[in-house]
Amino acid sequence: MDFHIVTVSGDGIGPDVVEQGKRILDKVGEKFGHSFQFEEQLAGGVAIDATGEPLPEQTVEACLKSDSVLLGAVGGPKWDNLPNVRPEQALLGLRSRLGLFANLRPAELFAQLAAASPLKPEIIGHELDLLIVRELTGGIYFGEHGRSADGHAAWDTEAYSTPEIERVLRVGFDAAAKRRGKLTVVDKANILETSRLWREVARAMAAEHPDIQCEYLYVDNCAMQLIRDPKQFDVIVTSNMFGDILSDEASMLAGSIGMLASASLGDRASSKGILGMYEPIHGSAPDIADQDLANPIATILSCAMMLRYSFDLQAEADAVRSAVERVLDKGYRTGDIYSEGTQKVGTKEMGALIAAEI
Repeated sequence: MDFHIVTVSGDGIGPDVVEQGKRILDKVGEKFGHSFQFEEQLAGGVAIDATGEPLPEQTVEACLKSDSVLLGAVGGPKWDNLPNVRPEQALLGLRSRLGLFANLRPAELFAQLAAASPLKPEIIGHELDLLIVRELTGGIYFGEHGRSADGHAAWDTEAYSTPEIERVLRVGFDAAAKRRGKLTVVDKANILETSRLWREVARAMAAEHPDIQCEYLYVDNCAMQLIRDPKQFDVIVTSNMFGDILSDEASMLAGSIGMLASASLGDRASSKGILGMYEPIHGSAPDIADQDLANPIATILSCAMMLRYSFDLQAEADAVRSAVERVLDKGYRTGDIYSEGTQKVGTKEMGALIAAEI
């Protein structure tokens, strides 16, 4: 099969890690008989430099015509003090324009890196595998907001509709069905009316999924449980703001942000499946850009998610994941996950090593 992928390398280490993601996809294509065609487009700080805006219309149009989007990173101190424009606006714009309403963020601790977790071994064990599904285009981040005339009062409004909640819950139920069959709905239903609606909708949908164990937690309790006993979770689904906070908390359980992938999905069909945007969760790290120091594994695992969720290429996705594990088994590490007794390699060599294992 032929696939058209728009790459948005962006700023800082974005180009470094996207290049390795492309290398992995090319190797998958070679081994499994696929062809991946890449088209680079601008977003973020580099787009501001080139066009004066963080998300040019040309980029949006190209992404809408693609089968999938691979994003590197955006932002950096170079653009921190620009008036009325920021690189990060490109992310919100892409999510909105592409209709990406569900963010899937795995929190995975590879057994080879168990010592890197800040949690005690008796809590974290040797492995961790949970998935947070965050609603991405509603809630308080997109609600009405403002300031009083005197500037001494401010408000941000949380609003959700039943259809918005249903569509992201559907992603959560589907993910749980493909994993270990447990879904945790996180809200603040003891306080917030929007959370009470979330819980009502979730309970109605749970009745349609008797094969899924569905439980409900308040967000403050969930934050505590992620530290106390993270292995109790399989799939967590929650609102935009709660998901933003909890997914960042969960990401630290794995010890290195350079290992964690993400997928943003909608219901827009491409010619090959579901249009999605895939990206590592780390930032642009401009201090190590173009120095062969960045860890490309999060981007490579994001490519595996692309194969799995947008293209339904399960064997290919498994091959990428297994290749990462074999390279870690052999003791190769980038600087962020290096420990005594392992072999330190750069961005390009790590990509080459993983490609060789596919």
